[in-house]
Amino acid sequence: MSTQWYPLLSPCLPRLYGLTPRGVALARLVLFSVILLIAGLPVSDALAATGHHASTGKRRDDAVKKKKATAKKPSKPPHRKAVAASTSRKRTASPRAKGPAGRKATKPPREAKAAVKRPSAAAKRSAGAKRSTAATVARAAPAVPVAAAKVPHAQVSTDAKPRLLARCGFTPASRKRLFSRAVYIVDEKTNTPLFAHNADQVRPIASLSKLMTAVVWLDSRPAMRAPLTVTKADLDTLKYTHSRLAVGSTLSRTDMLHISLMASENRAAAALSRDYPGGRKAFISAMNAKARALNMPNTRFENSTGLSPRNVSTARELARLVRASNAYPLIRRYSIDHQQQVHTGKGQLQYVNTNRLVRFGKVNASVQKTGFIKESGHSMVMRVMVHNRRPVIVTMLGSDTPEGSRLDGVRIAHWLSCSLQ
Repeated sequence: MSTQWYPLLSPCLPRLYGLTPRGVALARLVLFSVILLIAGLPVSDALAATGHHASTGKRRDDAVKKKKATAKKPSKPPHRKAVAASTSRKRTASPRAKGPAGRKATKPPREAKAAVKRPSAAAKRSAGAKRSTAATVARAAPAVPVAAAKVPHAQVSTDAKPRLLARCGFTPASRKRLFSRAVYIVDEKTNTPLFAHNADQVRPIASLSKLMTAVVWLDSRPAMRAPLTVTKADLDTLKYTHSRLAVGSTLSRTDMLHISLMASENRAAAALSRDYPGGRKAFISAMNAKARALNMPNTRFENSTGLSPRNVSTARELARLVRASNAYPLIRRYSIDHQQQVHTGKGQLQYVNTNRLVRFGKVNASVQKTGFIKESGHSMVMRVMVHNRRPVIVTMLGSDTPEGSRLDGVRIAHWLSCSLQ
């Protein structure tokens, strides 16, 4: 059956019968409908297939016609609408393009592009003149050294007034939580007070007196390796405090100074004052004279150990004593030492630092001293090295407990490390 109907459905129908493509499509539609009705297939599928073939044949014929028409016409360079539009806008915007009749002179697109790309000779000459002028000015200007350019920045960072910051915990609520009754914090580099609370209040200072004991004794330039023996004259007759250093113990003067500063050994400090040229009375006079020389008018000493409540000073004046003590290498070394074993002639004694912040490495200090008697409370002075390079002196007097003094030191150390750079 397919062989009988194939000539009718072939693409040669336009040549055989002289029909148009639309007529051929219509004939195919009718023939397919009849065949499918006989075969029992749905007519919708046949209609879709017929429409597809018809449209495909029509598109093919249109494409062939377009190719023929293009081959006959001469080729012309296409112009883009965007280029034409931009050229027209440029012609409209330029005010100098008007002719004598009031019309706007037009330029071909290529000439306009060339004018934009290539600057005129006059423009080149003016640009060259500007460059030469700039070079002349640059040669005439004096050269500024790099170090001089960096001086203002360094001066700002060095001379800037330091202060404790609220974001670092330095708030009114935090300051009220301090356990010490008198506190003074001063930046040694700029001599700027960072915080003062009852800083000029005269209070007993207890064993903080031993810093002055060490300063005055070292000023006498004693023989450090010479032995020194503890006698009954060195016993405490004020508070009757106990000491591990028994009468008859013999130590070198170096060890006496060491345990006096680090472990606050009272009998060692008493032995040093007794060993002073002129005796203990001359030593106390030298301590008060040194206080006046350091501009400490409210400071008084009655003994070298600090067991007397009449050894008094202020938090502000003690900061001056700490600064003076830092000039002595032995005070710096012995006061911050963690522990020391000494030979007494009757055996060995192990001493540790009384300042737990220094002993356990919670604070980096170059000078420190603690003190306590009932009248003074627990006190502490330190020369804290903030970030291991910036010295700040901290004096804290009158805490009821040693834990309160320690917590104040931790709090203040946090203020300093966070606020100062």
